[in-house]
Amino acid sequence: MADAAAGMNPRGLAVVGELCVDLVVGLSDQPIRFGQHEQIVPFTTLTMGSSSAITACGAAALNVPTTMVGVRGDDEFGSYIDRELRARGVDVSSVRIDPSTPTGSSTHLTRPDGDRAILTAMGSIGRTRASDVTDSVIHGAAHLHCGSYFLQESLWPDAAALYERARKAGLSTSLDGNFDPTERWDNGILDVLAHCDVFFGNEQELRGITGADDIDDAVESVLDRMPKGAIVVCKLGADGASAMWRERGASRRISAATPDAPGELVDTVGAGDSLAAGFIAARLTGGTVENCLALGVACGTASTRGPGGVGAQPSRTAADAVAASVRLSTDA
Repeated sequence: MADAAAGMNPRGLAVVGELCVDLVVGLSDQPIRFGQHEQIVPFTTLTMGSSSAITACGAAALNVPTTMVGVRGDDEFGSYIDRELRARGVDVSSVRIDPSTPTGSSTHLTRPDGDRAILTAMGSIGRTRASDVTDSVIHGAAHLHCGSYFLQESLWPDAAALYERARKAGLSTSLDGNFDPTERWDNGILDVLAHCDVFFGNEQELRGITGADDIDDAVESVLDRMPKGAIVVCKLGADGASAMWRERGASRRISAATPDAPGELVDTVGAGDSLAAGFIAARLTGGTVENCLALGVACGTASTRGPGGVGAQPSRTAADAVAASVRLSTDA
């Protein structure tokens, strides 16, 4: 990827959202059997979970100074998260410990083809509040990001105001809705989009939020809600990703195919969150939409070469090398 700004020191990222651990269970081709049958599986891995924290770790791996704002319990899972975030270079000074709730956890049952079922115990996941984002966090950042919006129950009432506050302070903003377990696709997300510069979502999520059957109509509907110059990044799994925005009154779209990367696919847990980290990192270093999408898809692809969401997140040098092989196509 040709990015003249790649050598610049990126400004800070503040990630607001959930904290949880992931237990990734690799499945074989055999169906899961109940009735107290013991089955042998290829692997299990305990790793950092949560869309927000995986994006924070991915950005830190790309040399972006990153602060995590979230809530964890005062328990073993919470201590594990604290150690992992610190080890990966994420500032945890704004992580609040709530002794009244256990740290959230998700169990991922992952099939060989990359598909998975996710079983989540909420615990601390929905406890982060807008008031946890202090003035010092806002003033120390250039960009504000939140993942798994539909799990952020305590954030919903003030999420739009938080994003508006961030943009008024000069920050750019992004949001990753992720799946809505209730499938109501609401909880104020359209109000947040009015103050959001980049929205990340897959086809199912974009259709759910807008009620549109056609994916292009869904993206256009989201752009209608967002500020001038905003970008919608559609995550396409094994097919890569696309970015759509408006320029001089016309819609533009760039698509990025999944590149070749070293190693074999292990699992797809957190790939979309690593994609978001790469896109944001390139944006913070002055990258064009093409640069941002290429680095994002490179990071998402690289992350699938290790178990869990953070096990194979690339450095900036490694991500740039993979991004150089990303195939971009442009629609006028």
